Formats: sequence, structure tokens, C-alpha cells
Amino acid sequence: MINEKAITDFIYREAELLDTMQWQAWLDLFHPEGRYWMPLEWQQQDPVLQPSLMYEDLLLLKVRVERLSGERTFSQKPRSRCHHLLQAPQIIACDAAAGVFKARTSYIYTETRSDMLERYSGWASHDFVQVGDALKIKLKRVDLVNFDAPFGNIQLFM
Repeated sequence: MINEKAITDFIYREAELLDTMQWQAWLDLFHPEGRYWMPLEWQQQDPVLQPSLMYEDLLLLKVRVERLSGERTFSQKPRSRCHHLLQAPQIIACDAAAGVFKARTSYIYTETRSDMLERYSGWASHDFVQVGDALKIKLKRVDLVNFDAPFGNIQLFM
């Protein structure tokens, strides 16, 4: 049964998979129609008609994971690493009868490679669907506090 604890556990597990670079297990959390979205503007409503930092479907996520895992990906020598520091997720909706599950989590994200260290703060919003007994990510939206700042290459996933 999907309840608030199951949603919270899912979000913590997702962060752990990202931090330990278990890419395939992370991709398996997504629904086949799932999206990963990082808006470019505050309270942006449209990922298609407005520019975004990222708006990727499962195919594009898989391509990025293959690039990160590739032996000939010289931009990843040494490999990037990351750490998610999450506040307790806030459950926005948990209605199994209607199939509506949503959460919002404040976080601090650190990404490092060689002697470079980048920190980002923001909110991750998850929209889930239930597939069998499992939750799947339909949309993960990552809103950065400093969305309008100039960024270097964000290599991994927040």
C-alpha cells in the first residue's frame, strides 16, 4: 500500500541511488513516460514552450547515463561525485484511490570533480504514479534557488 512513509522512503532511496551512482537502478524508478525537468524561470509553468535548464524524457536520461558510464567519456576523468542533503519530504498529495501522489523536498546538492566543488540549493518536486505495488516517477521537477545564475556544466542529476 502506498502511504506517506512509502513516498518519503522512495525519495530518500532515490537520493541514495544518485549519490552512489547506481544509474540503472535510478532510471528504473521512472515511469516509461517520466520526465526530469529543471526550469529556467521562477514558477515556470511550461517546459516545452519556455526554455529550461533541462527537460528530459527517459530516452534522454538513458543517453546521459550511458555517457556518464562510458569508458571513453574523457570529461568524466576523474568522475564527478555528488551528495544530496535532504530535508524531510513534504507530502502534497497521497490519494491511492485517485492515484495521486506528490511530494516536495528542500535540498542542498553538492557536486564535485577533481578540485571543483559546486553547491546548489532548491526544491525537488515529485509526481508519482502507482504501477502494480510500486511508485514510479512521472515528473521530477528541480527548482533551483539561483535559477537565473550563470552555471557551469551540471554533470549529474539533482
